[in-house]
Amino acid sequence: MTAIALRRSAGPRPLARPAAARTVAEAAALAVGYQRVRAATEALCAPLSPEDAGAQSMKDASPAKWHLAHTSWFFETMVLSRRPGYRVFDRRYLDLFNSYYQRLGRPFERAARGLLTRPSLQEVMQYRAQVDRAMLELLAGPVPAASRTLIELGLHHEQQHQELILTDIKHLLSRNPLQPAYGRPPVVDADVTAVPLRWLRGGGEVACGHGGPGFAFDNEQPRHAVLLAPYEIASRAVTNREYRAFVEDEGYRRPELWLSDGWAVVQRRKWRRPLYWARDLRSAFTLAGLQSLHPDGIACHLSYYEADAYARWAGARLPTEQEWEALAEEPAAAPQDAPPRLHPGISDGAWYGGVWSWTSSAYSPYPGYRAPPGVVGEYNGKFMCNQLVLRGGSCATPPSHLRRSYRNFFPPEARWQFSGLRLARDIA
Repeated sequence: MTAIALRRSAGPRPLARPAAARTVAEAAALAVGYQRVRAATEALCAPLSPEDAGAQSMKDASPAKWHLAHTSWFFETMVLSRRPGYRVFDRRYLDLFNSYYQRLGRPFERAARGLLTRPSLQEVMQYRAQVDRAMLELLAGPVPAASRTLIELGLHHEQQHQELILTDIKHLLSRNPLQPAYGRPPVVDADVTAVPLRWLRGGGEVACGHGGPGFAFDNEQPRHAVLLAPYEIASRAVTNREYRAFVEDEGYRRPELWLSDGWAVVQRRKWRRPLYWARDLRSAFTLAGLQSLHPDGIACHLSYYEADAYARWAGARLPTEQEWEALAEEPAAAPQDAPPRLHPGISDGAWYGGVWSWTSSAYSPYPGYRAPPGVVGEYNGKFMCNQLVLRGGSCATPPSHLRRSYRNFFPPEARWQFSGLRLARDIA
């Protein structure tokens, strides 16, 4: 009996799918994901008037109209412009909606994006429509691996901008004396309380960074070993009640609690309480307008300086990002189409989906990190300076981005994001 006959006698073997068929199926799945992400962005902007969508409240925030255009610019510039026969919607957009890619032109000044009354919101939506038609045409057939990688990055990039749309529009609406609401307030039972605080212990050699299947940004890699001294981290985030005690104890007037740079910021900007809190410390502006401040809700919109000062006042410290990652639980599966919540809930111990947690770690490359070649190398690597790492994701973070290795980063004075803290302390 021949070897071929022996193999046949063992039963039928599954046939390998041809590469062309495999790439067509992958493109079809990518097309579904593409349409879902693009529709979610537009749904977030649906409650906004054209005036809302075009305004910019500060240099760090961008108009919703700009987010709509820039996320389309990414696909047009990174993917479609490389296709033979594709005609760009408007060549002026190549610079106008470029964020910071210096190798792709001269980005329009970030702080002046609110001055772009033209193109209109309607024209920007026409731009999105052209990009979508061309992208779905591309995804109707086999897509080269390099293009699939760029498209996947573009979708996760757009989801990051979905989060920014919410935080930026919240800041904008907060500056309006009418205190308008973006959406309905979340339903929170007034009798629900925070879970009791416990201290979770960690230490020893741990592995950090993304090392498994699934998407991850380049700054989450490579996976590497870290040796941690014994430590404890709080089982939940700091609550409004706890942070209010810091404010009432003159925390914003005691220089011994603050880093030097933080104290200078407090004096210059006259900070006396968290962003959006009313003077009575009993209410706060939210995406649902002015709402009562639930005592056991998660304290949010804190800068790194405020989080560090509170930790010092509480006799603790902020965790490093490695300490946070080592003890954080894996996120629970969530529907990919789940709408974002408009405000963090009660401090219930969840590691994800409440507020971003400040860490004491500088945003820097992991051992062995190399920025990707080409233009996408500008995505993360060049920002690894003068920023601090946050972990965990917030109520505004898309569910698919919630993972242990995800690294967010902002300068220490930033507080318009949904950012808060968990305490940590050393074990003697």
